[in-house]
Amino acid sequence: MTADTRLAPGQPAPDFSLTSDRGETVSLADFRGRRVLVYFYPAAMTPGCTKEACDFRDNLATFDDADVAVLGISPDKPEKLARFRDKEGLTFPLLSDPDKGVMQAWGAWGEKTMYGKTTTGVIRSTFLVDADGKIEEAQYAVKATGHVGRLLRDLKL
Repeated sequence: MTADTRLAPGQPAPDFSLTSDRGETVSLADFRGRRVLVYFYPAAMTPGCTKEACDFRDNLATFDDADVAVLGISPDKPEKLARFRDKEGLTFPLLSDPDKGVMQAWGAWGEKTMYGKTTTGVIRSTFLVDADGKIEEAQYAVKATGHVGRLLRDLKL
């Protein structure tokens, strides 16, 4: 798929196997039979990404109650993700996509506008994958602040 790919509800979620903040391989297929929320963010330990990750952490019980797993994916190396996890007390897997192949497959890597300038990078995006591995919800170019609250409301969790 190309960088301008956009996933839509009903499409199969592109499978992946990535290294986690704990050095383990985590695959989307590991979650078959359960819904999983996959979110892509630009960089661990930056203000917006920290706010978003902490919002997911603080609402994790609500996702758990709805039997929805949460996975965060960034281009950071697993060692940086481990430092981010420990510093912020994050309790869900953070996955490393240094070659950005998964981000490209999900349409979460490409051109974006920041402060009036067009750049290429991570497009902050969130996806809900159903128990059968299909896209249930796809949100692109989301804002870090307030995103988790809107997500919980929109998904009625």
